[in-house]
Amino acid sequence: MITAKSIRLILFFCLGILITSCGTKKSLYRPNEVADLSNKLGIEIRNDDPNIPLYAEVSSWLGVKYRYGGNSRSGTDCSGFTQNIYRDVYNKKLSRSSNDQSKNDVKNISKNKLQTGDLVFFATNSKKKNTINHVGIYLKDSYFVHASTKRGVVVSSLNQDYYKRTWKKGGRVK
Repeated sequence: MITAKSIRLILFFCLGILITSCGTKKSLYRPNEVADLSNKLGIEIRNDDPNIPLYAEVSSWLGVKYRYGGNSRSGTDCSGFTQNIYRDVYNKKLSRSSNDQSKNDVKNISKNKLQTGDLVFFATNSKKKNTINHVGIYLKDSYFVHASTKRGVVVSSLNQDYYKRTWKKGGRVK
């Protein structure tokens, strides 16, 4: 038989669980891990940033060599890199080429509205100035990560003259 005292005890216990489960969500990352990510990527990251899983994943790719047609840690091209990141971080499938990603997988976003995780597209071929042939992932504060043909996976700034000149558009994955 359940007594009034038992009911109060059960209610008190449930209330305690509710109170302790409310409040701010704590980061799964330790402050020193976040500081390491900030240093590796060259951007300021706060411990409560919701994009830490993206930053952690892309930082693990830094230095992977460029390989045309590649899409693994043994060598990747730019669209192979973005495909892997989007699959692993966001569980989304992207087209294989940068041009197809720009046409099929995103909603266009102006440069001043970019958010972490948006794709950034460039036309780097001087003979085909309007054809998108390079893609990266926007991080924050004008920085993006991409697979460079010369340096492999690196972080670069949209403010560099080369990327200003070859910029085509930003896109938010659908």
